[in-house]
Amino acid sequence: MPRTVRDVVFVDGVRTPFGKAGPKGIYHETRADDLVVKAIRELLRRNPDLDPAKIDEVAIAATTQIGDQGLTLGRTAGILAGLPQSVPGYSIDRMCAGALTAVTAVAGGVAFGAYDVALAGGVEHMGRHPMGEGVDPNPRFVSEKMVDESALFMGMTAENLHDRYPAITKLRADEYAVRSQEKAAKAYADGKIQQDLVPISVRNTNAEVGETGWGLVTSDEPMRPGTTLENLAGLKTPFRTHGRVTAGNAAGLNDGATAAIIASEDFARENNLPVKMRLVAYSFAGVEPEVMGYGPIPATEKALAQAGLTIDDIGLFEINEAFAVQVLAFLEHYGIADDDARVNQYGGAIAFGHPLASSGVRLMTQLARQFEEQPHVRYGLTTMCVGFGMGATVVWENPHFNAEGDSK
Repeated sequence: MPRTVRDVVFVDGVRTPFGKAGPKGIYHETRADDLVVKAIRELLRRNPDLDPAKIDEVAIAATTQIGDQGLTLGRTAGILAGLPQSVPGYSIDRMCAGALTAVTAVAGGVAFGAYDVALAGGVEHMGRHPMGEGVDPNPRFVSEKMVDESALFMGMTAENLHDRYPAITKLRADEYAVRSQEKAAKAYADGKIQQDLVPISVRNTNAEVGETGWGLVTSDEPMRPGTTLENLAGLKTPFRTHGRVTAGNAAGLNDGATAAIIASEDFARENNLPVKMRLVAYSFAGVEPEVMGYGPIPATEKALAQAGLTIDDIGLFEINEAFAVQVLAFLEHYGIADDDARVNQYGGAIAFGHPLASSGVRLMTQLARQFEEQPHVRYGLTTMCVGFGMGATVVWENPHFNAEGDSK
């Protein structure tokens, strides 16, 4: 019996505030799975018309799937969050695009008719589980020259991308980073970010005085709103002597979690759930691992072709800022100005942080908020580079689009 592909929508998304990884970070004493649980519970609280028993799947991504990020997170976090035991779940790993892949994976199930509604998200506790912990890359990668050794180190791949785009100087990268911090600070000041944050109670120990206390985390820890070009100019370039990539023009090492509700549009309407975005197309692409940051370019070309759109049809961009050079390479390729108003209107990962597998849904929640505020925009996209040479792009349609406004 032939099946009809169903329209898939982004119902809602939330995230924890992002923290700095390490002993001084806000989540040093907090479990990774507990961050996911908080996000799922908040989604259910915000959407009381969603019967938890109707949830067909829970897909949660993590890059380092060991310890409190192991044990099939989608299943275990669902049970911990109080979902009925009849709700299944699983884990996903596509490094930085983990949560994005969780969304597209369940979206495929919704479109096919296997699911009506699912939860998708990701978590990364880089303080507990540094990237690459416990992995054993096959020595053939380097010994047989399948990839250059730099492919195993993300910062080195960013330096390689600078080499490929010599016009993208360190100054341009630093200027972009300053704008990211400024836009994020403005978004906070305007109340654009807090609406989708889940307050997290945390236990911290003051090692100096031997005291333990509890606090409530309500904002992102990595942000540096007062950043200036002068501040960034003197930072070290740890990946290459006299290089161009610094801690100031790249995302840091972070902890955090995200979660979203993905459903068929019919199910959402019938169950009185919001429809914040409509999925148009998605695509993944592989590139040379040595220039991992190039990945969003071919992924976007594929997704736009699927959608029958061009880059000129896109009115809003949410590009993950793993490194400033990676965003700038994307903009350079498409002839978009470094400071184009359509790009990362609320700032990006350079300011907020990038807890690897969780970041894809952060991009989506920010785009959904912008769609709501800007009904003259019809299409937007979320895109990111992915470790070991990949890119991922999702094209979204604004359900609030008003055709009487700007056709973009």
